[in-house]
Amino acid sequence: MRENAATCVRRLLDSLTDGDFRYEMDSGEAISVSISVDREKREALIDFSGTSPQSGTNFNAPEAVSRAAVLYVFRSLIDEHIPMNEGCLDPLKIRIPKGSMLSPAWPAAVVAGNVETSQCVTDALYGALGTLAASQGTMNNLSFGNDRVQYYETIAGGGGAGPGFDGADAVQTHMTNSRLTDPEVLEKNLPVLLESFSIRSASGGPGRWHGGNGAVRTLRFTENLSASILSNHRRVAPFGMAGGGDAKVGRNTVIRSDGASESLTATAAIELQEGDKLVIETPGGGGYGVEN
Repeated sequence: MRENAATCVRRLLDSLTDGDFRYEMDSGEAISVSISVDREKREALIDFSGTSPQSGTNFNAPEAVSRAAVLYVFRSLIDEHIPMNEGCLDPLKIRIPKGSMLSPAWPAAVVAGNVETSQCVTDALYGALGTLAASQGTMNNLSFGNDRVQYYETIAGGGGAGPGFDGADAVQTHMTNSRLTDPEVLEKNLPVLLESFSIRSASGGPGRWHGGNGAVRTLRFTENLSASILSNHRRVAPFGMAGGGDAKVGRNTVIRSDGASESLTATAAIELQEGDKLVIETPGGGGYGVEN
């Protein structure tokens, strides 16, 4: 089974070309990756040299995160039905520089590595391969609570377009398998009303195949509590590919009970009072190909 998986990846490598990509994050750090295919050995080197040094933020990611992203990306490009297993990585050599944000040294903070940086590594790999525009590139991690209740969710966004297909609207993309709590369960158990959850029109990137639209999620709180948002692509737009356009960036906004509005950064903590609303507008996905 492992040998079969490796053989499938080697067949995939026969159709790929070398490429590189630099992916900037809202925090200013950048992920750099180059992919070099050795056609004689039917192997590939995935080299993250040039990636930013480990950061004082929590967007550092343990090496296992990048390794998982490589496995995911190459497996997703194989049409054959094979079990996921370590054989997929046998023809792939992964080089991650020590001391970078993708291989940090203790005591670097890594809480956003699995939920945010993983998305960025995935999109950077697709960018280097030229196979898929960026998806929303974030999980839009929202948490809130007080002394009585606590809650955490991730919020869907737009999927990237590719050759021959549009990106999907308002879905969880790539390195996540989370689902949202049903509105009825959410409102029954927590001091919150879900005022709206809708597709964010025209937020996907234009192109021959357009990127998927993000989502708009509006929560109104019925008790005082604290909230935090951990997200990305509020400054840097998800990229288009092969002439396709970039998607719209996301926005995080607090609307106070008196109507006053406050814009939040990509990562923020906020005190909310009864009657306040939190509006999360998630990024879309990039478009692919030049529009006709």
